[in-house]
Amino acid sequence: MTRAIGGIGVMIVTSLGAFGQPAPATPAFEAASVKPAAPSTDGNVRRSFNSDAGRIDYWNVTLKRLIMRAYGVKEYQITGPDWLDSAGYDVVATIPHDATEAQLPQMLQALLAERFKLSLHHETKDMPVYALVLGKNGPKLKPAEQEEGFSMKMSPKGRHIEGKSRLAGLCDFLSRTMDRPVGDMTDLKGVYDITLDWAPDDGERAGMTKMAMEATFSSGAGAPLRAVVGKGSENMPDNTDGATLFTALQERLGLKLEQRKSPADFLIVDRAEKVPVEN
Repeated sequence: MTRAIGGIGVMIVTSLGAFGQPAPATPAFEAASVKPAAPSTDGNVRRSFNSDAGRIDYWNVTLKRLIMRAYGVKEYQITGPDWLDSAGYDVVATIPHDATEAQLPQMLQALLAERFKLSLHHETKDMPVYALVLGKNGPKLKPAEQEEGFSMKMSPKGRHIEGKSRLAGLCDFLSRTMDRPVGDMTDLKGVYDITLDWAPDDGERAGMTKMAMEATFSSGAGAPLRAVVGKGSENMPDNTDGATLFTALQERLGLKLEQRKSPADFLIVDRAEKVPVEN
């Protein structure tokens, strides 16, 4: 029997009211501003997501990232025009005082439909994935007191990450660097100190560069990951000894990646306007 990889598949469900009862009104922001972001003046691309109890303030974020937040999916699950992942937008919105955190995705969905005329559907199909499993001799993990996320440094010769995270957060990080999703199949539930050094291969260079440009984002377990690139990174010591990520995971953490196939849900963008409706 094939065991599905946890965290890979995402089901998108539309809530229906009880039979004979009208569906509740869709939650909406009290006010919202959506406009194309100003072009970079120095050639660097910076994006940020900020929110508090009463407001969201997203700066130079792509429509693909907005869809990810609105529908709770990963980047690889979205299929649409190329500009979804290049054009940036500034989004500022006021959250109703009585709204719950669980309603924020619904508010984002409504906003995207209104301003970008976004329409989509989902399809399920098998895709290649990696399963993070225990190595032959068991894990080499040091428990940590609390989850804090990762910091990352990269140079042409090496990659270095360190931090405290659940393995679900590590898998989310690896999914952003590999050519396919990574799911946690270790059954280990704790928070751990994680340090890895490895030499990049051609398949992960593009993903790493893009991740670094975006600077800060959330891991699957909710812990932040900050990519540090630029001044000083090019002179970062090479501590990899030529080890690939596969080898580093095995030797340092006692974990390994296995190739498998797993069903995954994909969001197919049927329509999206590149220029949002005016505020």
